Amino acid sequence: MTDQLPPGPRAPRVAQTADWYAFPYAFFERCRRRYGATFTTRLLSMPPTVMLTRPDDVRQMYTAPPEDLHPGEGMRLIEPLVGANSLILLDEAPHLRQRKLLLPAFHGERLRGILAALDDVVESGVAAWPRDRPISIHERARHLTLDVILRAAMGLRPGPRLDAFRHAIARFLELGMRPTASLPATRRNLGPLSAWPRFAEARAELDALIFGFIEERAAGMGADSAPADDVLGLLLTARDEEGAPMSRQELRDELLTLLVAGHETTATALAWTFERLAVNGDARAVLVSRLDRGEAGEYPSAVVHESMRQRPVIAVTGLRLVKQPVEIGGRGYEPGCGMTANAYLLHHDEAIYPEPYAFRPERFLERRPGTYAWIPFGGGIRRCIGAALALAEMEAVLRHVFTRFEVRFARTRPHRPVRRNITVSPRGGVQITLTARRRGGRRRTAMIENA
Repeated sequence: MTDQLPPGPRAPRVAQTADWYAFPYAFFERCRRRYGATFTTRLLSMPPTVMLTRPDDVRQMYTAPPEDLHPGEGMRLIEPLVGANSLILLDEAPHLRQRKLLLPAFHGERLRGILAALDDVVESGVAAWPRDRPISIHERARHLTLDVILRAAMGLRPGPRLDAFRHAIARFLELGMRPTASLPATRRNLGPLSAWPRFAEARAELDALIFGFIEERAAGMGADSAPADDVLGLLLTARDEEGAPMSRQELRDELLTLLVAGHETTATALAWTFERLAVNGDARAVLVSRLDRGEAGEYPSAVVHESMRQRPVIAVTGLRLVKQPVEIGGRGYEPGCGMTANAYLLHHDEAIYPEPYAFRPERFLERRPGTYAWIPFGGGIRRCIGAALALAEMEAVLRHVFTRFEVRFARTRPHRPVRRNITVSPRGGVQITLTARRRGGRRRTAMIENA
């Protein structure tokens, strides 16, 4: 069966995996140049994986019957990070059940309440950033996005408990984002070289905080309690179609999924957005000018969309295991292989985005791309449920930073992309220096310059 897959690199799995980790975007660029728009990679701990880069093929994959393709099973590699009951790892009926329980928290009035609180958290967080000395925007964005998701997911506000969660999550992710923490073979075979023991200890510390907080919130909820304005409060009262509540383990896994997915990925996307603005002077000049005149309109949103097009944090949007014979793009696939949408290559298709390597936020003002032509959040029923929250958060950061500060970038050349578990980050974190703006003065065109 695997002999009938699209062509791809013939190098050993270990060599392809090393290439993908060391040069995440360049590896896929070389594959497309040599093998075409659809090709097969063979990486460690994964079945032969077909990379799809055409919108029609991606649409067929996203809309295939859930019994034919299993995205959850294909993402088992991250189970140590999010737990077996995570929405990301579920398929078919269990996935549908969990998604129905979670979706109300990210729609309608509840989402508007979260977004209103978000702006306050972003404003106070940005105001506290150090001035007149170099800082890493990636590091600062991690702190900020963590505070936002802790507020949205668990209702936590500044205080000792928030500080405890900050510390525990930072240690958990620092160890968990290393490849040696999540690969089962690594845990078994590398012994003292593995990060697994320390990762397991950090996870236990975080679990104690999460389970303790769940029990405290559950004990405080009564018939006369006011409706909660955070995700945990909603989930504690949610019931499935059979009237059953979520178990404590399910609650823990979904909260942890929100903390990991809604924190690290958004912070990385923000770092890339600042990196793109550092490299592209015309776009940052337009952003500054519009913010100065109070005419930003949709431009900050367009900047974020263009950044996520050029630098998708997750370059491939989740492996789907083929469970039943399926046809995608006129080719039949049998069980035993996997497939994924390659967001990076799709976003750099000249037929969809003219001059794809040029940073042009205006393209998102002129004509929005099709549903399956811009996929940093995935697509179909597996699309990230927190996409609206992440986009609003990033736009708020741009507004508050560039209206409050003058910004200097330490580097105006592109940053090298590096792997951090399943994400791709700008190497070095994007160093900036912030200077308070002079009251009443016009922002100078040269407010962003090479330090």
